Amino acid sequence: MWKPSERLMDTIRHYASFPATGVSLRQMVQFGDRSSTGMRLPIALQMPGPAVIDYHLGTLFRASQFLSEELPIRLAHRVQDLGELPDGLSEMPSIKKVQDWYAQSFEEIITLPRPSLTQEVRARLLRSSRTNGGASKILSETTQNPSVREGQYRSSPSSAAYTNGNGKAAASGRRYFFPSDDHGDWPPELRDYNERFAKTLQTIKRRHDSVVTTVAQGILEWKRNCQRMQIDSTVQSFLDRFYMSRIGIRMLIGQHIALTEQSHVQHPNYVGIICTKTNVRDVALEAIENARFVCEDYYGLFDAPKVQLICKEDLNFMYVPGHLSHMLFETIKNSLRAVVEIHGADKENFPVTKVIVAEGKEDITIKISDEGGGIPRSAIPLVWTYMYTTVEQTPNLDPDFDKSDFKAPMAGFGYGLPISRLYARYFGGDLKLISMEGYGTDVYLHLNRLSSSSEPLQ
Repeated sequence: MWKPSERLMDTIRHYASFPATGVSLRQMVQFGDRSSTGMRLPIALQMPGPAVIDYHLGTLFRASQFLSEELPIRLAHRVQDLGELPDGLSEMPSIKKVQDWYAQSFEEIITLPRPSLTQEVRARLLRSSRTNGGASKILSETTQNPSVREGQYRSSPSSAAYTNGNGKAAASGRRYFFPSDDHGDWPPELRDYNERFAKTLQTIKRRHDSVVTTVAQGILEWKRNCQRMQIDSTVQSFLDRFYMSRIGIRMLIGQHIALTEQSHVQHPNYVGIICTKTNVRDVALEAIENARFVCEDYYGLFDAPKVQLICKEDLNFMYVPGHLSHMLFETIKNSLRAVVEIHGADKENFPVTKVIVAEGKEDITIKISDEGGGIPRSAIPLVWTYMYTTVEQTPNLDPDFDKSDFKAPMAGFGYGLPISRLYARYFGGDLKLISMEGYGTDVYLHLNRLSSSSEPLQ
């Protein structure tokens, strides 16, 4: 089994002294949009082949450069965090396993051989492309998420200075996007490096598939070892920071892999894994269907409680459909469970749960209203606590259970709402809950339609 050397841990501690660089959804789209290089291929050339690959090869290489610096910093923070947890939590076998995964991924990125480039190619990479108006395309500014306190998800760096792995000073402002001059041919070394880097990211992504449930297993091990019923605020804060960072790491990795694949094949309305025209109604209908299916399967129902969707058919905005699907599935699933359990599984006609979508200038807001009996006011803060659940006994976690980001059982792990809130906040939104004990609960999912909010990681 792979174990980090002491020399590698020293390097990790060095990288962990630097802050992460936040990126907004709009910046990711502006970077990945083919028009960002200031040219479009003729229709006849928009097909798989070298012409398409060379079209934005330099810009993709610049993105690889950014990630090769940014991801080790984010991974190093997580390795350090996992090794500094209180009350023996760092010693739990599942926590140590996850820490080793992050350290191994860190090593694979920093040891990936870089291409040998001529001075001429380096100069071209540094020379930004020009848009049709003749000016260099600059990314839009990011804004602060109003629902997140400054530094709430930060791993405090011990040094504000930034140096590269050789100890030499590097540019203080790493940028996700710097459009290179993509006119003309690039040397094969660039394509080779881009492909090797993308393959490395695919390996890392697969390795980290079951991080959420493996950390949850570590928390269970710790709770049983310490004979604790609930986790304290220190562990809660760590899990918030850890899982928020994981969302960011997987977002950057998934986006880069998808952009690399899209250099061969184009997908209408998609820039990487971001859909520029995410249809809210379509995603909501799919989430409703999935939640009702899981509810029927879990309780052995012939027909799960009905869900009424009120949403404009043509409501589209820029978002990651997988994130939206996950948040809606989790919140609707919770509502259906509450309805079934308060009214009894043998009831013939359950109250209808309503999903109402409203469109504002800043936000698209989705309200999920159920008649599931509500939550006592004293218990509302607990619904945001990891490993809190109303199920009487938390089931054991199967290590292979979470091989995707989004798969989840009907109930029992207490992760649905807190993780969904992190997904909402990651791109400038929020998830809020208002309850009427004795009647039902309203969940408000706010989605930032401006797409300008930066990741809450800096």
